[in-house]
This record gives sequence, structure tokens and C-alpha cells, in this order.
Amino acid sequence: MTDYKDIYFIGIGGIGMSAIARYYKFKGYEVSGYDRTPSELTRELEKEGISVHYEDNTVFIPKNPETTLVVYTPAIPSDMGELTYVREHGYRVIKRSAILGEISRGQSCLAIAGTHGKATTSTLLAHILTSSGEGCTAFLGGISKNYGTNLLMSHNPVVVAEADEFDRSFLQLHPEIAAITAMDADHLDIYSDLDHVKEAFRQFASQTKGVLITKLGLDITSSDTRAKIYSYSYDDARADFYAENIRNGSCGHLIFDIVWPDGVIHDCTCGVPGWVNVENSIAAAAVALCHGVTPDEIRKALASFTGVKRRFDIHLNTPGCSYIDDYAHHPKELESAISSIRNIFPGRKLTAIFQPHLYTRTRDFADDFAKALSRTDKLILLDIYPAREEPIPGVTSEIIFDKVNGPEKVLITKEELLPYLEHEPVDILATFGAGNIDRFTGPITEMLEKRTMK
Repeated sequence: MTDYKDIYFIGIGGIGMSAIARYYKFKGYEVSGYDRTPSELTRELEKEGISVHYEDNTVFIPKNPETTLVVYTPAIPSDMGELTYVREHGYRVIKRSAILGEISRGQSCLAIAGTHGKATTSTLLAHILTSSGEGCTAFLGGISKNYGTNLLMSHNPVVVAEADEFDRSFLQLHPEIAAITAMDADHLDIYSDLDHVKEAFRQFASQTKGVLITKLGLDITSSDTRAKIYSYSYDDARADFYAENIRNGSCGHLIFDIVWPDGVIHDCTCGVPGWVNVENSIAAAAVALCHGVTPDEIRKALASFTGVKRRFDIHLNTPGCSYIDDYAHHPKELESAISSIRNIFPGRKLTAIFQPHLYTRTRDFADDFAKALSRTDKLILLDIYPAREEPIPGVTSEIIFDKVNGPEKVLITKEELLPYLEHEPVDILATFGAGNIDRFTGPITEMLEKRTMK
């Protein structure tokens, strides 16, 4: 990297891209980039001295191909003007996943993979290492609420990486220790079917050099990897790492003991409520223990963890009104989030707002989405967020809506959402989705806070 002066990012506002942009800014490079629309994240990058523009215009690209590295996200269309230009004019052009592979090479890489759960688990792991005093450089798939960023920096040669299966990106990593949280069907526009998803995870497992920790029941065996395999579970004693003696704490938090091959870590609690975060804590603790972090340091770090933005993110919690925002955009994630909400707030009315993400995912999982969303008391369903995709004939939110059999449901547009909520009584409200539904969290929180003050 010493030959480059400028690092230019096409799609700089993505959660993974922005972390790498911040990394190179910290390292002293001139960093700039393009994104389609402004966001809270791009505004933060601009405050940090990174130039961001929002039109596909080659005038913003650094002029010297010999001293400029171009990093792009595969979410960018292949015929995008800037991407075409740099490919045709002698720039070195590299995917985000490949540059993360280069950064982690020569360091001890701890990677968290899985079709869901990896953002919270990797952020938990990074917090454990940072809280313990060892430190790490961490590239996170969400904004850590403990640190207010998706990048942690350290002189310690340990990298924590969220290993993303999209576009087989995680195959650029060769971790010392890895965890796999789930291998569900997803990104079928890339993989075509579940068998190919599992095949990619097995290849990732084969690239893990030291220890591989998998959720109990995943189809990974010793024939798939040279690494030593351990399993983890929420509370299944057949696993190598699991929780026992689980009991209720305050405000939906759970107190639990972590059982592991060398003993028991008594009286743990995760700073974020919900059983799913206990499960994520077990996975992160398992990686940390295998890395050499002490049980006492793990107990302390779990308790002080404040979560990840948009991952079971509680914005308001009063006896009469609570609001939770979550990134859930896959049926399994919705099931887990709704189950956790039901456990924390038993007997209360749950109203869910869901924005489907991608036409292909909506088409492929309409039945499963409907089944998960039918567990709510009221569903407010929005139109599909297309992200990188063009519309597919016949694929709209209605194919989910028609199959939901919950007590109440309504189908509206994003533009109609806030006026609709003005007149909607709310007990427990949750917003779900990976698109731009997060733009509503501030206005919704403000609206509900005003109600509670009346």
C-alpha cells in the first residue's frame, strides 16, 4: 500500500466500505468516494474529513491512476459510470472484500460469519478484546454503541472482522479463529439455493486455521476443516459452550452462567436484553476464550456492552410505550427478534413495521416472511426497498401481505407511514428492515416521546 496516496471508494456509504475508508484515513491516506444518497453515515465521514459526493461523475476521481487505489462494493451496478471509467483508465480496482483480506493478512484474524447474528457477535467480540485491555482492529457490520463507530483501531496485531457471505466476500479471509452463527438460505440471487450457501460456508471453514466455533446443529464436520471444531448453543448442554441457570434480571435482561470445556463463568449478563443476545454472547465469549481472554474479563465486558445501532436497538422503554428498531431482513432474524420482544414484554400488544429488502429476497421467502410476521398483533407493511436491484414483475409487498394471518394488518407506502402513526395507538412498536427504514427512527422516537409526556 506504500505506493498509493489516494484511496477512492465507490459506494463509500456502505457499512463495510465506510469502516475501511475510516481505516485508511487513520493511516494517513487521502480518502474520498461516491455514494448514491446522503445518509447519517456519509455525513459522519464528511465530518471526519473524508470527501463524499452523490453524483456519478468522473470529475471527482483522483487523477493519477498510479497513486490511486479504487475500492468498490459489489452492490454497485457493473455498468456504473465511475466504475467503468476506472477500469478503462489503468487504475487498480479491487473489491471491498479483497482489501479486507489484504489488511488482515499477517495479523491474527478473528472472524464472525453467518447469515444472521454476525454483526452483534463481532461487535461483542471486539468489545471484549477492547475492554480487556488487549485491544484489536475491528471492522464491524454495524455502529457500536459503546464506541460510536464501525471501526476500532489498535496497535495489537489482532483483527476482528465481520465475515460477510454476500458475493462470497468472506472467502478472502483466512482466520485463526472463526465462528459461524447460521447457514440459512439467503442471497439466492448469488447462490441459487441452500446447498450452494452451505458449500460457501464449508469453504470458509476450510480456510480457518486454528479453531472453528459453530452453532450447534450446523452441517460442518472435521472433514470440512483442519481447525479444531467446537459448538455453541443458547442453552443446549450438548454444545461445548452454552448458558445454564438462566434467570430474569431487570428490564428484560437475563442472568446466566456460561459453561465451557474448562469450567463455568458464573453470573453473566449481557448489557442488551433478549435471549438472542445471550446466544450471541455465548458465541463471542467462545471465540474470546479460545483466543486467551480470561473469564473475569469476559464477564465484565458482556455486562458493559451497550449494543449495536439497529440491532435490537431500544429507543424508548416506558411502562405504557416502548419502541425497538432492528435490522432484521430475513425470516429467521424476524423470528428471533419477535420472540425476544415477546419474552421481554409478555402480554403486551406488538405492532411491527416491516420494510422488505430486495425483490429477490421478497420473492424467495414470501411464505416465511408471512409466517414470522403473523406472530405480531398488528403489521404495518411498507413497499420493497430495492437496493441494488431492478423491479421483478409481480413481486411487490403484497405477496407477503396476502399471506399474513395476524389479527391486524395494513399495507402503506413510506410516505404514508408517519401520518398513519400520528393516529395509531402504540404499546410495543418495532421497526424491521435493512433498507432506509432507519430514516424514520428519529421521527418515530420523537413522536412517541411527546405522547408519553402528555
